Amino acid sequence: MNDAASQSPIEVVPRDLSVYRNGNTGIDYVHRFDSGSPGPAVLAVALTHGNEFCGMTALSWLLDHDVRPKRGALTLAFANVAAYERFDPGRPFESRFVDRDLNRAWTDAIMADDTKSIEARRARELRPVVDAADALIDLHSTAFPCASMLVLGDLEKSRRLATALREPLTHIISPAGKHQGGLLFEYGRFGRENDDAVAIAVECGQHFARRSGEVAIQAALRFLRHFDVIDRAFAERHLEPPTDGEPTTYRITEVVTVKGEGARFARPLVGFEEFAKGELIGFDGVAEVRAPYDRCAAIMPRAVIVPGREMVSLGRRL
Repeated sequence: MNDAASQSPIEVVPRDLSVYRNGNTGIDYVHRFDSGSPGPAVLAVALTHGNEFCGMTALSWLLDHDVRPKRGALTLAFANVAAYERFDPGRPFESRFVDRDLNRAWTDAIMADDTKSIEARRARELRPVVDAADALIDLHSTAFPCASMLVLGDLEKSRRLATALREPLTHIISPAGKHQGGLLFEYGRFGRENDDAVAIAVECGQHFARRSGEVAIQAALRFLRHFDVIDRAFAERHLEPPTDGEPTTYRITEVVTVKGEGARFARPLVGFEEFAKGELIGFDGVAEVRAPYDRCAAIMPRAVIVPGREMVSLGRRL
């Protein structure tokens, strides 16, 4: 494991979410509030990965503050509580999922064919909620302490949303099909340019940092304010002042997958280190991984490198 990950302090530990289990949708840990007035159906998702606590912090905050929509509908979903409940502070990176990555399970084929994994079953449970959403924010965090990111599909509607939200000021364009399986923000209507439904993910900071939860609350409030589904005065009372500067945008060009045992990075990575063309980034277990172009950025390197899983994304700064 990269030392930067193993040395990250655990400032946030799981809270008991059982109080939120029985929502009003018939689906565990899913709460839906309908204003009764016309407007978009907005969905906020937390704990797509069980050890990413920032989303749990944000959704708990919204529920504890009795945030309700003034128009349209607001749904709050804790996604992979089964993995979350397995968190062990002695092995904090092992509760990302139980059987398979829930954020790689969002294809019709996986949900139809995988009849065994907890995550595919949960995706099937959540699918009606996701299908009904006009706008979705998926709250995540990163293994290493690096810049928080707004992650979007390579679609014009997604770029418009990112421009409107603006923060976090690091934007990652993730073209469809680069990652294993299917990402939640690519699923169904969200991945079609000719459909108004739009989704983003926000990487709010290091998994166990207290600040990541604060960033997640800010991201959720900006998202809900943008779609005008909650009281604007309430949102603005709790929003921090805008961050100075303009967004920096990266486009993912390649996702490196671990091909064998012994895969490793050539040096410890945290994220956004840039490499010259041809410079050694690491070894995928079979071959060297070298930068395909100048200023090639290492985006979201994994703390735990496992054969068959993703190792790092490579991106070009635009």
